[in-house]
Amino acid sequence: MKCTRCQSTDTKVIESRDASDGQSIRRRRVCEACAYRFTTYERVERPQLVVLKNDGARELFNRSKLLAGLYRATEKTPVSSVQLEQLVTDIEDELYGADEEEVKTSMIGEMVMERLAALNEVAYVRFASVYRRFKDIAGFEHELQAIKEQRSDSSPSSK
Repeated sequence: MKCTRCQSTDTKVIESRDASDGQSIRRRRVCEACAYRFTTYERVERPQLVVLKNDGARELFNRSKLLAGLYRATEKTPVSSVQLEQLVTDIEDELYGADEEEVKTSMIGEMVMERLAALNEVAYVRFASVYRRFKDIAGFEHELQAIKEQRSDSSPSSK
């Protein structure tokens, strides 16, 4: 493994531990040349999953791209990076478990929205605004009303 600072290949692992519920291994490394410390992750390589976009284009599933969108949606919320990593891992597991070679972006978007609604309502609305492409305030109001109804359906007093 090359050092991310000086590009030396003389690095060693100083700590390893499971990450993402045993789906990957987190390794802390140190460069023997410049003493820089950095973190790497090791995960099982899965067959490539193709995402079918709304315009008909196809691209390979990109975990990092999904995580980046989630980081934007959860900015300035109490949602941690560990929670986001787990959310993406859960989605990946479900996608690969479906045993399909292609998956529509709409399916991934709905999976994200379902999980974000349970995690953080503000992040959910932010993600929904981009995913559903709200054209006006009525779209936001409709989505907020759905959240309110879901909240009242699951409250202890309504049972």
